[in-house]
Amino acid sequence: MVWDLLWLGVCGVLIGGLGRLAVPGPNPMSWPRTLLLGLGGTLGGGLVTGIVLGRGHGLVWLLISVGLAALLVSGYGAYRRARGIPPG
Repeated sequence: MVWDLLWLGVCGVLIGGLGRLAVPGPNPMSWPRTLLLGLGGTLGGGLVTGIVLGRGHGLVWLLISVGLAALLVSGYGAYRRARGIPPG
């Protein structure tokens, strides 16, 4: 149980970091925010590959997870700009 949560956290940080790299321009946010957005991409990628595509984990899961994390990072940046929230 503890190892599963630790693994999920590692995947969240890695997927979130890759999602931030996929979005052009600066994306100033803390590592906990990167973790949360990466977890969203990871869980969404697992749902898409498991339920919709009927496949397990692998390269397809990784690509979909990073793509979803990039969409979340982009959406979060647009939300901050629309609200006038300063970076940080």
